[in-house]
Amino acid sequence: MKKRDANKDNLILFPGLGKRLLEKGLDYLKQQKYRDAIQCLEQALEHEPENSDIYVGLILVHYETGNLKQAKEIAAEMLRSGRGDYIQVIEMYLMILVQLNEYREVVTTIEGLLEDREIPPDKHEHFVRMLEFGRKMQDAPQEYETEEVHEDEAQIHDDEQEIANLFATNDINKQVMALASLTNVNIRPFIKILQDYLVSQEGHPFLKTMTVNILREQEYSEEIAISKFGWEESFTPAHLPDVKEYIEDRGVLQLLADEIENDDPVLYEQVQSLVERYFFLMYPFKARVGMPAAWAAAVHFIANEYYGFDDPLNEFANLYGSHHDEAAKVLEFIRELEEISYPII
Repeated sequence: MKKRDANKDNLILFPGLGKRLLEKGLDYLKQQKYRDAIQCLEQALEHEPENSDIYVGLILVHYETGNLKQAKEIAAEMLRSGRGDYIQVIEMYLMILVQLNEYREVVTTIEGLLEDREIPPDKHEHFVRMLEFGRKMQDAPQEYETEEVHEDEAQIHDDEQEIANLFATNDINKQVMALASLTNVNIRPFIKILQDYLVSQEGHPFLKTMTVNILREQEYSEEIAISKFGWEESFTPAHLPDVKEYIEDRGVLQLLADEIENDDPVLYEQVQSLVERYFFLMYPFKARVGMPAAWAAAVHFIANEYYGFDDPLNEFANLYGSHHDEAAKVLEFIRELEEISYPII
């Protein structure tokens, strides 16, 4: 199995080559050919190190491949150096912080923006709602009343209609913000809408995980049916583990840590991000395909593939003691998961 090598071949500079590499890299990104996209964008950066569009492309590639810490570093460097459109970069930076569960930094960043009056008027409400969401997520779960609802009935009706309308749209970012607005109110007046959404065959798996997690935090103790990936099962949200515990309990991270964390901590960070991404989408279901060893083999294979290597899957299956056919089924399912883009909040 080949070792990753960060060294790049020396390039001969040609006029306009950087722009062509950027265009080609962005085209690969649209096609979800992430390995090729990274190679083109990194080469483009060598030709045009001040081109902010290249940095944005790299952020998006690393984000889509689950390499969130690298994406965060690039976005933070853009903010420090003043590259690119400031608000666009801030929004990407906040998007990454949310995926890393770094809500304290979300709150600190937005509070600074509000204090410095750097948010355009048309973005003000969006950032305020994100601030409320960040504050809620960084605080300990609160107790919610089960007998009385203090909100005005007319307001509840308006909010129900707004949420119903948002679930009918294809704009996932609006849906995320609609759900975020429910984190600091009693969710029970909206249960019927949420039940219908969770059991439907439609709906983004990310949003369904977010919905279930809100119900869990508010200790909703009624059984509720959830449908994802053609799977359907009933759960009691109050009895579910939080997402982090759920992911750790799958056992995949431990297998990967035992095998590669000491030898290649950078690679381990990437496979950790991939595992967290995949299982976040599946929460609260147990994987219907593959044992932990098969998942470890498939995820390691995917990460290796991102770096441009072509070691066969059976080498990774042997490494983790998995049957090749089982690892192949997990890999096929992971390919489906990778077709699902995360929201850009």
